[in-house]
Amino acid sequence: MLSRQFTLKGEEAFERVRNNGRLFQFDSFGLSVLERGDEEHPRFAFIVSNKVSKEAVQRNRIKRALSEAVRFEMTRLKKGFDAIFLAKQISTTKSTDELMREVRGALEAAALTK
Repeated sequence: MLSRQFTLKGEEAFERVRNNGRLFQFDSFGLSVLERGDEEHPRFAFIVSNKVSKEAVQRNRIKRALSEAVRFEMTRLKKGFDAIFLAKQISTTKSTDELMREVRGALEAAALTK
């Protein structure tokens, strides 16, 4: 689980990323990234709506898998950005390992790794 210091909080922060960030599309999720331009820790949010799955168990599994993948990659990440992962319905059919691999590739594709 990600530490609180790496968690994106507040409606204003979400709106700023949504309105000003770049959006990358992948099979299982969309990744919206906003470069803040400072040297603070990166912050992340994970959104899995009821449209993805009606079952809370499935939604929570996806959030945990995405969060754990980011936690594993934390030492390789640059500083000074906010990112929001927006899960797609296909992510319910993928295993945790597949989601973690996809997150690793997504972070590299978005040029967020060192």
